[in-house]
Amino acid sequence: MTNRVDITPAAAAVVSKLIARHGALIFHQSGGCCDGSAPMCYPRGEFHLGSQDVYLGDIADTPFYMSAFQFEYWQHTHLTIDVEAGRGSGFSVEATEGVRFLTRSRLFSDAELLALAPLAP
Repeated sequence: MTNRVDITPAAAAVVSKLIARHGALIFHQSGGCCDGSAPMCYPRGEFHLGSQDVYLGDIADTPFYMSAFQFEYWQHTHLTIDVEAGRGSGFSVEATEGVRFLTRSRLFSDAELLALAPLAP
């Protein structure tokens, strides 16, 4: 099976640190607006998923979602969540750490598309 979303070791280390501080987390790929298209990280329970949010998988023991509208554009794209120094969104929990999560993407190969796991309902 091919994952739709993965995480770099550096970003996973930040997630581990954030889980120790905030408890269980959730990622939601922002679709634009104030913070651009950034992966947003929230304490689980503080971000309310809608019926149109699509679950893409878990990264670093943390579920990752995006809106169905955005998924229509990104469904052929593999996402890798990374981290870099800098100021990210004030809404995402890593903002106080002096780092920001970012999404790196590439198109799936034909073989990867065939091996994608079906989306969970």
